[in-house]
Amino acid sequence: QDKGTKMTEFWLISAPGEKTCQQTWEKLHAATTKHNNLSTNSKFNIPDLKVGTLDVLVGLSDELAKLDAFVESVVKKVAQYMADVLEDSKDKVQENLLANGEEKFGKKLLEQQWQAKRKFYSSSLDTVPFLFIFKGVNQIDNDLKARASAYNNLKGNLQNLERKNAGSLLTRSLADIVKKEDFVLDSEYLVTLLVIVPKLNYNDWVKQYETLAEMVVPRSSNVLFEDQDSYLCNVTLFRKAVDDFKHKAREYKFLVRDFQYNEEEMKADKEEMNRLSTDKKKQFGPLVRWLKVNFSEAFIAWIHVKALRVFVESVLRYGLPVNFQAMLLQPNKKTMKKLREVLYDLYKHLDSSAAAIIDATMDIPGLNLSQQEYYPYVYYKIDCNLLEFK
Repeated sequence: QDKGTKMTEFWLISAPGEKTCQQTWEKLHAATTKHNNLSTNSKFNIPDLKVGTLDVLVGLSDELAKLDAFVESVVKKVAQYMADVLEDSKDKVQENLLANGEEKFGKKLLEQQWQAKRKFYSSSLDTVPFLFIFKGVNQIDNDLKARASAYNNLKGNLQNLERKNAGSLLTRSLADIVKKEDFVLDSEYLVTLLVIVPKLNYNDWVKQYETLAEMVVPRSSNVLFEDQDSYLCNVTLFRKAVDDFKHKAREYKFLVRDFQYNEEEMKADKEEMNRLSTDKKKQFGPLVRWLKVNFSEAFIAWIHVKALRVFVESVLRYGLPVNFQAMLLQPNKKTMKKLREVLYDLYKHLDSSAAAIIDATMDIPGLNLSQQEYYPYVYYKIDCNLLEFK
């Protein structure tokens, strides 16, 4: 698949070996390619695992179903968090997640992933390392919680500060706006006020401000800043005239903002903002790398669980000795229905009791009807659409 096309779903199926497993594979391949390529197929080779008793297998089947759901949820969480972290570049999520850094998120990859980890498996199914998979994925889940919490905290604090530095002139931080020279400081008698003047009333301000109270210093007002609707102006007057001035200003819709010039405080605000912003930038790269690597790990684990499920389910359905061929199909979006029909025709003979099973009057070991669509062949869906973020 090209990077540009949608990720999609794969069907991992298995059918009993005929005279040879190769024959099973050729038959499927011929049937699906005969009608203008219903799917792209490849063999999915699962190592031979030693089989325990039927009871053990039925137990494994249930355990694997739970493990599958858990691992899938972690795969989704890591992908979703990658989308959150990339913020405005959500469209880059997929290229950042392609497991093992492969461009093609396809059958080849799935096969390689199973192959790559085979060496970790003991060959006995009784000791299939559930724990090995569960521990690894559980660790990713816990690490993700911790990392997400730290990064979200940082992001939240930065957003709060940014909010303080935006918004209306009445409430926003003025640290970046006012300078020391805009104020008369350390005077026993004089004080500088900051006034928010609506743009519509600005001419009134220029005409009126010197007469709003006694003791306003003439020509002491300048525009320090403007937003869409208002100007921020300073004005200097005698301290004892302040109440009078505020009161009168309000009648003209001039709002005196409660503000004390404090250089230390404003410097601290600025530094905090820079610190958080630098921290966020510093953490971004390593976090994205961690998400890539651990998405890949979780995804590989997920494919392993699917492979183990196919193995267990195939033995339960087709019996011993172990003789089945697992195959990975990537259906063509437009012809899925046709592909289902072709597979049904190919394998319906496996299931003389299909009708009975669909009525659910029989209890077949390892078959959980409520959770898995039932077909005469073993079938698991690997749904990569869950990695799409709008």
